[in-house]
Amino acid sequence: MSERHKQLILIGSIAAFAFLVAIELEAFRLHIGGPTAALGHDLVFGPKRGRVLWAAAALSMVGLKRRQVLTWVAFGATIDVVFFLGRLVAGTRLTFGNGALYLMAALAIRTWVATEGEERFEALRGVTLGFLLIMASKIGDTWLLITAHTRPRVLDQYVQTADHALGNPSWWMGQLVEAGGPPVHWLLSTVYIDLPVGALVVAVYQLRKGWPSHHLIRTFLLIGLVGPLFYLLFPVVGPVYAFGHLGNGFELANLWPHISRVDMAPGSFTFDTLTPRNCMPSLHTAWVVAIFVHSRSGPRWLRVFGATWMTCTLMATLGFGYHYGVDLLAGVVFSLTIEAALRDPERGWGWFRWRLVLGGSTAVGGLLFSYRYLSVQLATDPELSGVLLVGVMAAMITAFYATFFAKPGTALAEWGQREPGTARPAGATPLGA
Repeated sequence: MSERHKQLILIGSIAAFAFLVAIELEAFRLHIGGPTAALGHDLVFGPKRGRVLWAAAALSMVGLKRRQVLTWVAFGATIDVVFFLGRLVAGTRLTFGNGALYLMAALAIRTWVATEGEERFEALRGVTLGFLLIMASKIGDTWLLITAHTRPRVLDQYVQTADHALGNPSWWMGQLVEAGGPPVHWLLSTVYIDLPVGALVVAVYQLRKGWPSHHLIRTFLLIGLVGPLFYLLFPVVGPVYAFGHLGNGFELANLWPHISRVDMAPGSFTFDTLTPRNCMPSLHTAWVVAIFVHSRSGPRWLRVFGATWMTCTLMATLGFGYHYGVDLLAGVVFSLTIEAALRDPERGWGWFRWRLVLGGSTAVGGLLFSYRYLSVQLATDPELSGVLLVGVMAAMITAFYATFFAKPGTALAEWGQREPGTARPAGATPLGA
């Protein structure tokens, strides 16, 4: 690995640590649990997301040989069984994941003690990525509590009014999921909750033969770092809370998902201090679009997996009432903007990349502006405004495809400045010295 790459990793690590400290200080000020305390809880007590912890552990072991992986998995699984039996005896909630954390900690210590130089650095990268995935989850939980405490008023009326331009997809998808019964609900909720597990499948495939110039985890983490800032700028709780049965008395009316009405005089209103303001844009959509994009460069089974995971996640975001349709449009554009800034680093920063990043950023800002200040106009003429909103997303998708996926020699590839030999699929090029 070049010294430049090492310096970038060091700078990124310092920035991540500074961000963690800032989150911890804000959590302390608001008297809520911080991410470090949540991690400590998972070491001793019942972890909240055991599958995510084991996904992170698998990511930590991507550089190990198969025999080593089996040994470390056996070590972590043994610890998990001991904790599980202890909970069984104590009669507490039966969960798992402690072993994954102890596995990662032991692997980090062993790597630091038993290796040196480049070998140590490369081995620690996997462990670091695993811990980053866990800490991103913990920081996200704390951040959601911060949004609920610092943004007492929400803008759901504006978003629900704007959503009429798309035909209120959350309402009809909610009815569809309801009609599907427990099997559909179980499938969609599993995929929705275990999003990091879906990311792990793609990431492990990309990292199985070394460290590529760009991989999914980089995009995943940057989306998680930048995206939540929008929650403070545009606080929205979602239709099942603002217009449904989970509003705990703060809902405007119990309408979702059977009754949809348009309000031509929308305004903000006060909500509780527990429900996260985490709708705009939909980061679940942003993350799953990243999973889909990165799966495109893999074999057929991986492409099918990415498409299926994305479809189920999008159905869940709408069908459970967690998001409005316009949230998803903003999430798609936001995801492709982040990915455009990171993908194919070998090509540098030419106009082909700047126009995607600047255009995508402008599009996200324009969508949010229209939802807030033009929602009535969007709802008044849904045939035109719906086409315009979807058109913004379609234009971003087309430009992204032309820049990074179009077949060289075609008109699209020429516009995207994608020439033969200038770009490689993400995950195909190991970082060299």
